[in-house]
Amino acid sequence: MEIKQEEINASGIKFVIEKDGKQVARAHLFMMHNDLHERPFGLVEDVFVEEEYRGQGLGTQLVEAIFKVARERCYKLICTSRHSRPKVHALYQRLGFKNHGLEFRRDF
Repeated sequence: MEIKQEEINASGIKFVIEKDGKQVARAHLFMMHNDLHERPFGLVEDVFVEEEYRGQGLGTQLVEAIFKVARERCYKLICTSRHSRPKVHALYQRLGFKNHGLEFRRDF
């Protein structure tokens, strides 16, 4: 047997908050399809707030903006975070995410 490949398309949206023309916070929503569901799943990636703007609710605003889009388009929304980021984990849990498993990663 051989392994065949089929190209699939994913789409994404970058969410940005600017202050005085400078990007101070960002997040990405990637939407990817698989054969198990009609609608794509969403992946939240790169939620970032510049250090001087942290604690002002900007991360919450970004994730809530992602929720609005994901509710309409996706059947589920997932996010990942490094073990060393407990404040990010607290944000995700406060916004309704559940710790559902482990992420395994291999960098190339």
